Amino acid sequence: MRQFYYGLALFIFLALPPIRTLFESIMVMHMHMQMMLLFIAGWLMGKFVNQKLIKAHRYNTTGMPGLIIFIFLFIYWMLPRAMDEALEYPLVEAFKFVSIPLIGMLFRDSMAKLNHNKKFIIYTCIAITFSILAYFYIFSETTLCNNYLESDQLAVGYGFIFIAISVVLLMFIQIKDSK
Repeated sequence: MRQFYYGLALFIFLALPPIRTLFESIMVMHMHMQMMLLFIAGWLMGKFVNQKLIKAHRYNTTGMPGLIIFIFLFIYWMLPRAMDEALEYPLVEAFKFVSIPLIGMLFRDSMAKLNHNKKFIIYTCIAITFSILAYFYIFSETTLCNNYLESDQLAVGYGFIFIAISVVLLMFIQIKDSK
C-alpha cells in the first residue's frame, strides 16, 4: 500500500503545471525524465491498482495481453511526432499522463508472470528498440521534433544509448541471478 502512495505522490508532483512546464522545456528531460518517472509512478501504483481496484490481473493471466498493450503504447510514445503533439495539444498531453502510468502498471503485472526466457526476449526487444532510436536521433540530418533544437535531439539519442546499455546489463544481472 505504501508503494501506491509513493507512486500517486510522484504522479501528482509530475502533473503540477510548473513541474510539467519545466520537464517539457528540454527534450531530454521530457523524454527521459518525465516519461520515465510517469512509468515508474505507474509501476509503483500497479500492484495495488491491479489487485484491489480493477482486478485486471485476471485478464492478464499469462502476461501476454498486458505486454501487447505495453508494446503498442511504448512504441507510440517513442515517436517524435507523439512528443510534439503532447506539447501542442492538451488532449494528447492528458493521454500521456494516463497511458504512460498505465504501461508501467501493465509492465509490472506482466513481467511477474513471465519465465526467464520470455523476459530475456522482452528486454532484448527493448534494448534493440532503444538502440535503433538512438541511431535515428543521433544521425538524423534534420530535427525530428519541431519543438526542440537539434542539440536536444542529440542528447536524447545519447540518453537512448545509455538506457539500451542499462537494459542489457539488467538482462545479464537477471541471467546471473537465475542460475
